[in-house]
Amino acid sequence: MKPLAQLPPDTRAQLRGVLCDIDDTLTTGGRLTAAAYSALETLQRANLLVVPITGRPAGWCDHIARMWPVDAVVGENGAFYFRYDHAARTMRRRYVDDDATRAANGKLLSAIRDRILAGVAGCAVASDQHYRMADLAIDYCEDVPRLPAAAVDKIVALMREAGLTAKVSSIHVNGWFGEYDKLSMARTLMRECFATDLDAERSRFVFIGDSPNDSPMFEYFPHAVGVANISAFAGQLATTPAYVTRAHSGAGFCELADFLLAAR
Repeated sequence: MKPLAQLPPDTRAQLRGVLCDIDDTLTTGGRLTAAAYSALETLQRANLLVVPITGRPAGWCDHIARMWPVDAVVGENGAFYFRYDHAARTMRRRYVDDDATRAANGKLLSAIRDRILAGVAGCAVASDQHYRMADLAIDYCEDVPRLPAAAVDKIVALMREAGLTAKVSSIHVNGWFGEYDKLSMARTLMRECFATDLDAERSRFVFIGDSPNDSPMFEYFPHAVGVANISAFAGQLATTPAYVTRAHSGAGFCELADFLLAAR
């Protein structure tokens, strides 16, 4: 990973948008700082598309799409996107699976949840699970004492044995049925809402993240960025981002925003 300062000025000047993870990328210690929120707003006012790409649940994403200075949000690691049209006062919701499929999967996820809780001491169902529509989130350090790496690996293994796609974030292990991920839904969002072929335009977008579930985005975007705390996952990333900030978490996001805006 190269220092963020090496991102070329002409690349910064030609950007169309910033896609960002939320937990430990935009937030710091589990909280959204005033500076990070202001950075979102400043980027949007500079006519950049701003889209959080997160593992957080549908209930949170509805609020984010309505209330934050963002253009849309991808949630539950790619299970859906939400985009709020402020002029029409309507929410556009796009899911990978239909209602019946999500309901059937939910029953299966409940049984898998029980097996994981019985098999891995100290883990818990994520506190935001009530607001999820498509996946199972197991907490390994957000509201429980941090579990050792071996325990996290066991959660992943149990999910995969049950036929789930499993990804590790900075706070949860998320599991879901299907092959979608953050990148696949980001492509769909850009095509359907912004008339953008992301494959053709990827060099005009920056993605910033911090953990293994961001690896598809790090691989795809040539100008992907990691906040400094990505070093906590050394050796666990399938692909590392091209650049890294000096600062951690939300301060790293602010560093990126300031750096991009300085070239516009």
